[in-house]
Amino acid sequence: MTAIIAASFLYVPAIPGFGATGETARLIIYHVPTAWVAVLAYLMATVYSVGYLLTRDARRDRQAVANAELGTVFCLLATVTGAIWSRAAWGMYWNWDPRQTSIAVLLMIYAAYFVLRSSIGCADRRARLSAVYAILAFTTVPFLVFVVPRVFPSLHPNLGAGSERVSAMSPEVWVVFLASLVCFTVLYLWLQNIQVRLQDLQAKRLLRSVD
Repeated sequence: MTAIIAASFLYVPAIPGFGATGETARLIIYHVPTAWVAVLAYLMATVYSVGYLLTRDARRDRQAVANAELGTVFCLLATVTGAIWSRAAWGMYWNWDPRQTSIAVLLMIYAAYFVLRSSIGCADRRARLSAVYAILAFTTVPFLVFVVPRVFPSLHPNLGAGSERVSAMSPEVWVVFLASLVCFTVLYLWLQNIQVRLQDLQAKRLLRSVD
């Protein structure tokens, strides 16, 4: 990760078409990977939620929670990096652009997931209802992340295949960008493993205290 940070400042050149000078394009190295990991984590939270409903294995519930937490953390990071770019490109951190609005809605949807969990005392009922909510919540992710920004006019840079901005990205940018994607994905997997192991230990400790 340290190498990615250093490369984003020392190796990645400015990209024409991104802001007044192209220097703000360096945020792509962080913004896109954090958004990608957020979607991946929310997807895995849904997969584990389905697994819980099928098996009633409490560990699946813990894995779902860990992924929902990490998804929200990385979603917040994507929001912050996007706001920094917005300030440099548009003169304000937040202007309710379709992409900014959709990510704010997504954060509120998953915030409600944690509110739901904290409001239910029965562990089995909490896990069951949370799993159902997580599945329903993820159905909004493709719509909010991929559909809304493309249906409504947006000032957000178009990074689709064949776009002028993507074509302007030099080989140096692509190397660091792809390395950042891999690095953030590995970081997510590592954090997920740690989070689940900590929750497993807490669950075992709770069982011992009950016994």
